[in-house]
Amino acid sequence: DVLTGLPNRSLLQDRLEQAVAYAGRSGNPVWVMLIDLDRFKFVNDSMGHKAGDVLLMTVAARLRSSLRELDTVARLSGDEFVAILSEHGEQTLNPDIVQRVMDAVAQPVMLGTKEFFVTCSIGVAVFPSEGTGADALIEHADIAMYRAKKLGRNNFQFYTPAMNEESLERVRIEGALRNALERDEFVLYYQPQLDMKTGKICGMEALIRWQHPELGMVPPGRFVSIAEETGLIVPIGAWVMRTACAQNKAWQDAGFDKLRVAVNLSARQFSAPDLIEGLERVLLDTGLEPKYLEIELTESLFMSDVTPAVELLHRMKALGVNLSIDDFGTGYSSLSYLSRFPIDVLKIDRSFVADITRDANDEAIVTSIIALAHNLKLAVIAEGVETGEQLDYLRRHGCDEMQGYYFSRPLPAAEFEQLLVEGRGLQASEIAPAPEAEPAAVNP
Repeated sequence: DVLTGLPNRSLLQDRLEQAVAYAGRSGNPVWVMLIDLDRFKFVNDSMGHKAGDVLLMTVAARLRSSLRELDTVARLSGDEFVAILSEHGEQTLNPDIVQRVMDAVAQPVMLGTKEFFVTCSIGVAVFPSEGTGADALIEHADIAMYRAKKLGRNNFQFYTPAMNEESLERVRIEGALRNALERDEFVLYYQPQLDMKTGKICGMEALIRWQHPELGMVPPGRFVSIAEETGLIVPIGAWVMRTACAQNKAWQDAGFDKLRVAVNLSARQFSAPDLIEGLERVLLDTGLEPKYLEIELTESLFMSDVTPAVELLHRMKALGVNLSIDDFGTGYSSLSYLSRFPIDVLKIDRSFVADITRDANDEAIVTSIIALAHNLKLAVIAEGVETGEQLDYLRRHGCDEMQGYYFSRPLPAAEFEQLLVEGRGLQASEIAPAPEAEPAAVNP
C-alpha cells in the first residue's frame, strides 16, 4: 500500500493462504481481525484529506508495533485494516491481544495543532471454527466488526454463525431502504409534549416509522443506523423535516392551537453543506413560522469539534427556530458548551427518568439538570415519563414539560389530531402549582 507501506489486498490474500495452510498442518488456530476506524469520515470532512492520511499512517504504525513481527497487518481499503495472527508453540492467542490493539489505536493523535482521539471497532474470525471456512475469514471478520459498530463502536466482537442472519437482514433492509422514500413507505408519528403548569399539549415530537409491504412496521432501531451509515439518512431526514413542518402548518390552518413540532437532526444532516439552505427552503415552502419548529440535536453531533458547531448553531438560530439538546447527560456533556451554544431546551433522557423514584443518583442528576437549565434560562423537557410517580417528582422539581407513555404513545397524524379535537391534557391534580420563580419559557 503506497500510503502506509503495509501489504495491500493481493499480498494479504497470499499471506492468508499461507496462514490457513500452516493452521491445517499444525492444528493451531489462525485469527483474522478486521479493524475499522470509528468516525474517520469526520476527520476527513473537518480537517481535510491530508490530515486523514496522517491519521492512517499513524494508525498503521501503531497496529504494527502492537502485534508480533510474524503477524501480518495489511490495509484493506480506506480506513479498514486486517491483521492475521497465527498461534505458534507456547504463544496462545487470547482476547487480550485484541484489546492491546484497541488501546494502541486509541492513543491521542496530533493533527496540525489539534489533538484527536480515534477509536476503532474490531471483528475477529477464527479458523478453524464452526461455520467459518478459510475463504470466508475476512467476510466473517467484517460481519463481526459491524456487530461491534452496532453495539456502540470502540469494542470488539468474535464472529458467531448467528451474526450471519443479522448480516443478511442488514443487506435486506439496506436494499429495501433505498426504495422506501420513492415508494412512500415512511410515515410520521407524533408524540405530544405537555406543559406541566397548564396541563395542555404545547408541542409534539415527530418520529419516523417505516411501513414495509413485506417486513411490516419496521421500528427505527432496525433501520436508522443503517440509513446513517449509508448516507440515506440525508434524503430521509429531509423528508421528515418537510412532512413535519407541513403537517404542523396544516393543523394551525385548521384552527388548532399553534404548537411546536420537534424534529431530530442526524449527524450526517448536521454536517451536510446545504443544511441551512435546506431549512430555509422548508420553512418558506410550507409557510410554517420558524418559532414553531424545534430542531433536536444530540450532544455527540458537535462535541468532536466545538468551534464550527457553535457557528453552525448560531446560523440555525438566526433562522428563528428553537434548538434543543436531546438525551442530555448521556453523552459527552461538557457543561462549558451549554453557555456557548444558542440552545433553548434541554431534554432529560428517558434512562434517568425511568429510575428517579427508586435511584438516588438518577434523582440527583435530574434535579441538577433542571436547576442548571433554569439558571441558564433554558427550558426542560423530560422524555420517557411512564408513571404518575415520575410525573409527580418532575412536577415538584420544576420540570417545564413532559412527554411519554403516561400521557400518550407516539400517534399517527389522524389520532394525534383527535387528541387536539378533544382538547385532552393532564388532569388538574397532575398540574404543577405556580412556581415562585418563573422558569424559562419554551413556548413561542
